[in-house]
Parts: sequence; C-alpha cells; structure tokens
Amino acid sequence: MVAFVTFSQRRWTGGIRFILDKFQAHLDPGPGAIVRSVDAKLDPRKVNVLLVSHSHPDHYGDAETFIEAMTEGTTKKKGTLVAPHSVLFGNDACEASISKYHQRIIGRVIEAKPGDSFNIGELNVKATRAFHSDPEAVGYCLDIPEAGTVGYTSDTELFHGIQDYYEGVRLLILCVMRPSGSPWQGHMTSDDAVEIINLVRPEAAILTHFGLKMLMNSPEKQAKSVEERTGVPVKAAFDRMSVTLKNKEIFYARRNM
Repeated sequence: MVAFVTFSQRRWTGGIRFILDKFQAHLDPGPGAIVRSVDAKLDPRKVNVLLVSHSHPDHYGDAETFIEAMTEGTTKKKGTLVAPHSVLFGNDACEASISKYHQRIIGRVIEAKPGDSFNIGELNVKATRAFHSDPEAVGYCLDIPEAGTVGYTSDTELFHGIQDYYEGVRLLILCVMRPSGSPWQGHMTSDDAVEIINLVRPEAAILTHFGLKMLMNSPEKQAKSVEERTGVPVKAAFDRMSVTLKNKEIFYARRNM
C-alpha cells in the first residue's frame, strides 16, 4: 500500500514542482515537500500556485506550511490555492484538509471541479475527473507556455471516457500504485496505464505514486513493459527526477542537491 511507502519514505512524497520563467506551481505537496524543496534549493516562498488533487495526506500533508511560505509568514495575502471541495470543506468520506485559517490568508482559493478551466498567471489549468475513495478527487492538466500541456491523473481507477480529459497532452503523468495483474480499487495498475496511454497517445508518459507491491516488482521494469506495449516512451519516476520540456524534445535528469 502507498501508506507504507509514505511513512517509510522509501519513495519521497513531496509532490511535483513546475518551474516556468517567472512563475512556479507545486502539485500535491505531501509529507516532506517543504524539506525536499529546501534541500533542492527550490524556495517555497516563490511558489505562486498550490494545487491539491484530493483529501489524502500523501497529497496534502505539507499544504498549510506551503501556504505560510507563499504568504511570507502570513504577512502578504498572495498566491493561489486550487483544490476540490473535499480538501476545502470536507465531505461524507473525509474532513477538510486545509484549515479555514490558511484558506483566509492566501490570496485566492479556487474550488476545482472536473471539466473546469481557469487561468492563473502563466498557466491555464483544467481539472480532470478521478474515481477514488475521495469521491471529489480530481486530476489536472497544466498548459505551459512554449512547452505544451502536462496531464496528471492523480489517484484514480480506470473509467470510461478518462482519455477525453487528457486529449492533446504532451506529457502524461500517471499515478500507478500497482504492477501488472494486481488491481486495487480506486487505483491504477500498469495494465491500466497501457490502456490510457494507448487512448491518449501522449509524446511521453511517467509512472509515479508507487505502492509497496510496485516497488517490489521494479517500477523500471513495469515502465519498460508499458513502453513496449504502447510504443510511447515511458519512464518510472524517481526521487529528484527533473523533466525539461522543450518545443520538440523532453529531457530527463536527476536534480542535484
């Protein structure tokens, strides 16, 4: 299960930082996000928008600390928080994940619903549908100037029509908790990744958010198998992974710390 990986930190849970020319976004700041950011010399105070996909701690754990950094210790009302209803207000399945206090001190709060689009600084953001144990979970598509669109499925199971939300993305990031042949409700396996990639046909894909069983079955081998079954370049995410999107090329590296 992902919980074992989260509390053991066998794989880091800090989320994903998007760095544009004059704009930064951080997606799903789970436990360790602040520490990993500082270690990587990525100043959390420079984040302009914080995106949270759903109300589980491996996706929101450091969100409130990020908000305090974004507002320079609560002294400046700035920055944007994007999150679904469950994260902001709670629902029948879970409590609100970010306090009313922190929602008040940030400059802008946007409730993300599947299909909604909004402009935030240099980004155009679209919320996508997800089917998970948090019934209001969402994924995101981020349209980045001069780089194209990056899609992020968040935690979801495969469902009819999922490909419609990610049409035209250059890079598709899939939360794939389980290896091939080991399904788990509310999550995806490598087999599901194959089906989605074949439907969406992105330029490249990254598998991430691995559970313990996935780690025991080699994410790299799973990614290679997905690549062979789709013909699309597929990488397994690793700690400190850096991805650079140019107009016609995608580069992968390990970020120095």
